[in-house]
Amino acid sequence: MGSLKGTVLVGLIVWALMGWAAGEPEGQLQGWARAMGMSVSAFSAARGEALYRQENGNAQGGAIGCFSCHTKDPRQPGRTRAGKTIEPMASAVTPTRFTDPAKTEKWFSRNCQDVLGRACTPEEKGDFVTWLTRVKP
Repeated sequence: MGSLKGTVLVGLIVWALMGWAAGEPEGQLQGWARAMGMSVSAFSAARGEALYRQENGNAQGGAIGCFSCHTKDPRQPGRTRAGKTIEPMASAVTPTRFTDPAKTEKWFSRNCQDVLGRACTPEEKGDFVTWLTRVKP
């Protein structure tokens, strides 16, 4: 019976670690760091904030940035161009933010193209998430 408990315990630990790696921002940060051949500690919250606040020209000659839909304060809800509410970007306010890797990549893919006119690099994604996971409520 002892080996069954041990097997169950090991299984729970593996399951928890797999969930943490895939379902928490830390797991995504590790993946982007590996893609860049660097350590997670090399990501910069300051660069992430600068990316969030950066203004870029759009096709209509106006300015666009993350703040265009998400507001200048990532602790506040934003609005899509269609008027739909967007939950705050700061994970301290929206705990589920950056917990689904597929969803995170989907929105980076769409929004980086809209705002920057190109895909975000793994380093930009890591910087961005590093900052937003450190913003206090």
